[in-house]
Amino acid sequence: MWYFEYVIGFIILLGVLIFVHEFGHFIVAKAAGVKVLKFSLGFPPAMIKRTWGETDYMLSWVPLGGYVKLLGEDPESDEEIPPEEIHRAFTSKSLLTRTAIIAAGPVFNYLLAVVLLCAGYLMGLPVLASEIGTVVENSPAAIAGVKTGDLITAVDGVPIQRWDEMRAAIEQNAGRKVTITVERGGKILDLTVMPQLSDQKDFFGRPLGRIGVTPSGKKVSLGFFGAISEGIRFSGHLTGLVVETVVKLFKGEVSAKALSGPITIVQASGESLRAGLFSFVFLMSFISINLAIINLLPIPILDGGHLMFFLVEAIIRRPVTGRVRQVATQLGLLFIIFLMVLVFYNDISRIATQGWSLTPP
Repeated sequence: MWYFEYVIGFIILLGVLIFVHEFGHFIVAKAAGVKVLKFSLGFPPAMIKRTWGETDYMLSWVPLGGYVKLLGEDPESDEEIPPEEIHRAFTSKSLLTRTAIIAAGPVFNYLLAVVLLCAGYLMGLPVLASEIGTVVENSPAAIAGVKTGDLITAVDGVPIQRWDEMRAAIEQNAGRKVTITVERGGKILDLTVMPQLSDQKDFFGRPLGRIGVTPSGKKVSLGFFGAISEGIRFSGHLTGLVVETVVKLFKGEVSAKALSGPITIVQASGESLRAGLFSFVFLMSFISINLAIINLLPIPILDGGHLMFFLVEAIIRRPVTGRVRQVATQLGLLFIIFLMVLVFYNDISRIATQGWSLTPP
């Protein structure tokens, strides 16, 4: 039953991400005194439905998202609100309160990623030290005089401690001389090396530099505060990658073929679960950051679309209603449908040409 891990991984990953997102809306709405009518994981029809207090809690069949239904949340709705509950309607709240409720979903997703990464480093997620293991013969590193056991402490004067910092600095300087500072036997040496262009390219198609070295495997000892700091730092690093990808997609510098959908998430969750807890935690953190940022895009029906309407409301001093809101929402829905069709097509095409595994052949 090889597929069992894929199904379980997908259910856990998507279930946690959707729950945290909707819980953000839910808890902030509750704190603001807004009545929550429904809390659903998944989209209708409902598989399981229970009512506790004034809220219907549902587990629904379509596992591509979730929703929280608030009293009076749609200004265009004909929903009748009892006079004694008008003060608990979403539309009766201040613009700042409504903004906080809508923004809470993406914010909770982002906080989840930070917490998971910090917890991962606290539990021992390895961070490789910038110590050289092997040096490839006749490589740029060998020519420059780099030796096994050297600890690289700076690249072009910028202090580094981790292997990923050193690698990033080298990758970005293909074909350009850089000065690496190494610690060897208690002495500090400055060596000049020119990273060679490799056949590999990064996600954005940029060539990567290589100097022909591998890590020794020695790990950096982080400690409690170091682990928290590393979790926050790496969250920021992943955020930068996601934002850069989104910007380049809209600018046409990254092909739409790079977009992946639910099928890829099923594959990635299964393979990361098989690889171990740390791998799964990293994947969940990365997708959670993706979910947070994508939901903040100013597309109607996404959280960012609602926030865009609120921004316009703040400028014109009245809610966006009528034909303008209706057309914008319809266009947003069409865009989301188009996007879903595209990512499913990309997923299926990749499987048809490369097979099921995400690991390159």
